[in-house]
Amino acid sequence: MKRLINTTKYIAVSLALLSATGCTKDFIADNNDVNAITSISSAEYPYLFNKALSSAFVNGSYYETTQNYFADIYAQYYAKSVSTERYTLNSEYARRMYLVAYVHVGAQLKTILDGADPASGEHALANIMWVYSFGRLTDVMGPIPYAEALMVDGSQGVKYSDMPEIYADFFARITKSVETLKKLNASTSLFAGQENLYSGNVGKWIKFANTLKLRLAMRISKKDATTAKKMAEEAYAAGLLEANADNASVLRSLVGNDFNGLANIAGWYAGSMSATMKSYLSGYQDPRLAIFFQKNVTTKEFSSRRNGMPATDINVMVNNVSVNSNALQSNVGPYWINYNANGTYTQNLTNRQHVLCAAEAYFLRAEAALNGWNVGGTAKALYEEGIKQSLSQWGVTDAAAIQAYVNSANLPAAPADYYKSPAVSNTPIQWAGAEAMQRKQIGTQKWLAIFPDGWEAWAEFRRTGYPDMYNLITSENADLPVGTFIKRLTYPEAEYNSNAEGVKTGVALLGGQDKASVRLWWDVD
Repeated sequence: MKRLINTTKYIAVSLALLSATGCTKDFIADNNDVNAITSISSAEYPYLFNKALSSAFVNGSYYETTQNYFADIYAQYYAKSVSTERYTLNSEYARRMYLVAYVHVGAQLKTILDGADPASGEHALANIMWVYSFGRLTDVMGPIPYAEALMVDGSQGVKYSDMPEIYADFFARITKSVETLKKLNASTSLFAGQENLYSGNVGKWIKFANTLKLRLAMRISKKDATTAKKMAEEAYAAGLLEANADNASVLRSLVGNDFNGLANIAGWYAGSMSATMKSYLSGYQDPRLAIFFQKNVTTKEFSSRRNGMPATDINVMVNNVSVNSNALQSNVGPYWINYNANGTYTQNLTNRQHVLCAAEAYFLRAEAALNGWNVGGTAKALYEEGIKQSLSQWGVTDAAAIQAYVNSANLPAAPADYYKSPAVSNTPIQWAGAEAMQRKQIGTQKWLAIFPDGWEAWAEFRRTGYPDMYNLITSENADLPVGTFIKRLTYPEAEYNSNAEGVKTGVALLGGQDKASVRLWWDVD
């Protein structure tokens, strides 16, 4: 049963909490509500937690401006006629990422962490989601307000924490949370079953937490291999997502703005399949092509666009139709939006939103196995199982067809885009003999498997360099000339205005430059 979120009430709670224990001053000044509720009971924890879940996984309120305009197109899942695609930065959108992390997620979770029994499953789940949410923010920005966030009076500014410190806290929180959950009776119903990810199932939350731990371990594997190996092996030993029945997906509803964000923007024709995506899916003859995307409504073909098209090209007319015409774009697939025979469409706003899948766990283990770590199985077997899990997740159930894909000699193909681009890569599906290609294969198939999670896809592209992607056609950022890829988002202007001393510490930790070309701590290649 859907546990409804009284959005107005619980956002008011979070803002009141932030004004008392704030992160940065602009949130206090802009958002303090004198009528907000200032005290709550444990009976309201499920509602606070569900508000945090809804926001951490990016609900309809913020999906476009805090995910789709940035991570989704930087991961080259889509192409869009927006300036952020050409690396023009938007400080207001970056500020919204802070707002989501600190107000809509962090403040709710801190209330639970402050009030719940530290030995309880509810305390453990709040810590797990704390790591998930702030992990997203630090992996976009770099150093962020963390150690002091939501704990000190923001009137004097809030210092930024360095990423090694933040990641150390992440691992400590997850490890402790898993230990707590494993001490509970397996029949325990967390939040009385009233949480919208796993309905309070202890065993599934343990697998989710360990898979998140493995993801973070691999993120730092090139920077701190010793810690990464230890964390990865611990995560495997404690139990990971292993089957699609374990997959994490959050319930969505029409209450407030809790709806599925991708389904929502699909109704605006908010983007097209990227040429990178089409090159892989069409060349591989991948059955997920018609699941992830739909044929355009004009030519009835799968169409794509290169990322970074300049306005002069976007506005070109071909046969009296704009190259950027909505009717010529391949929108996302029928899971998110259905086209009707009469030319209308139905947005599937209440479909569950994908969060974390077993396929990703297998690809992470495959990479770890290539590193020589003890995560069970060979790299080849884990890679192939990741493919099988992903195809099955999306409804491909014919065993012979799945095995044929695993053994396929197909390669990426030319996407037939406006620029007549060649194939984006020569990465095969069938397991290769050379380790360098094997790593590329793992990265490529993981990128496909975690669609539409642009946050994670962009982070892993920066870390590994995989999959191969097309260069932008044009860049509007002098720090990121064509042939380079964006590394991070710069800090919001609001931080410079209201937390000047704090953000100065963040810039210093970055090496003195707040630029989109600056690599994050774990991004070493």
